[in-house]
Amino acid sequence: MTRMKPFRVWAIARKETIHILRDPRSLGMAIAIPMLLLLLFGYALSLDVDNVPTVVWDQSASHESREFVSHFDGSRYFSVTGHVHSYREVEREIDSGRALVALVIPTDFAGRIEAGRPAPVQAIVDGSDPNTATIAMGYLDVVAFSYSQDVALRAIRRTTGQTVHPPVDLRARAWFNADLESKNYIIPGLIAVIMMVIAALLTSLTIAREWEQGTMEQLIATPVRGNELILGKLLPYFTIGMLDVALAVLMGEFLFNVPLRGSVALLFAMAAVFLAGALSLGMVISILTRGQLLASQLAMVLTFLPSFLLSGFMYAIANMPVPIQVITHLVPASYFVTMLKGIYLKGVGLQILATEAGLLTLFGVALVVLANRKFRKKLV
Repeated sequence: MTRMKPFRVWAIARKETIHILRDPRSLGMAIAIPMLLLLLFGYALSLDVDNVPTVVWDQSASHESREFVSHFDGSRYFSVTGHVHSYREVEREIDSGRALVALVIPTDFAGRIEAGRPAPVQAIVDGSDPNTATIAMGYLDVVAFSYSQDVALRAIRRTTGQTVHPPVDLRARAWFNADLESKNYIIPGLIAVIMMVIAALLTSLTIAREWEQGTMEQLIATPVRGNELILGKLLPYFTIGMLDVALAVLMGEFLFNVPLRGSVALLFAMAAVFLAGALSLGMVISILTRGQLLASQLAMVLTFLPSFLLSGFMYAIANMPVPIQVITHLVPASYFVTMLKGIYLKGVGLQILATEAGLLTLFGVALVVLANRKFRKKLV
């Protein structure tokens, strides 16, 4: 690589900084859009399923059936919003969206419970949202099992006069995210996805803008070398990107109360490596396309969809088909998402995340080298 002159890099960086400051749209896109996206996704995107609206068709109308319903209404997962008296009303409540679950208790429910026989209860779940329906059905099983266990223990105590304890006392505890709040792993993943998209989008316009505005010819006429031009243009956006990361971390800490248990220094160090790669990717796109519109569209397609769908941010990579899992290794955001979740929630360091850190560094170095190789100070 040709030896660079620092004052030339500084001159290009200063020129790009002045351009950014004089262009409110670029500055707004660089700072405001990441924060806006974090706010929108942070508040709107939630995978928690609490207070599932539930209607009850209690044909038994007995003490036992009311106790059974109280197990659901007393949990954090279900909220009994009304009582119905026919399947037609059940259908109307679910069709209108006022209920996601309907419990249909048969007329002989109390008699079966008293006689110690199984009492079938029908649970109808709105399956138009498969993810929510699956989670709700899991909650239904848990609450129904809890009620069945209470009834069985009471029956044994009534018959034998002795207090019986379940043979297995399972005490489940979730590590790293004790309350199982989805925002605790959505926010760290969001930081990676947003930074990937915004960083590539910002630099995808730099070289293309010079060509469209006719100022590239002036730059070519100067003694500035290609690598000096690339580095000089990257520096202002790198500074803005790190500022965005700092703002995102502060928002996660104080606005969304996401615990940051790991090393802040490691987080920013890996963010710097990731940003260098993402900014260089945008620069490569800008060099190859030479047009702002095409460059911005290409940057969005190459960064947003892979980062959102294939990084493990929304969907577990282990649950994807094997060919898709192979493709996810080509998505750099997947390594950064893994690192951010590890640093944020588990508080782990490089001894655990060394592989992801190495691959992320390889991505950053490869894109920086590629951007320098692709840029030529030629008119054609």
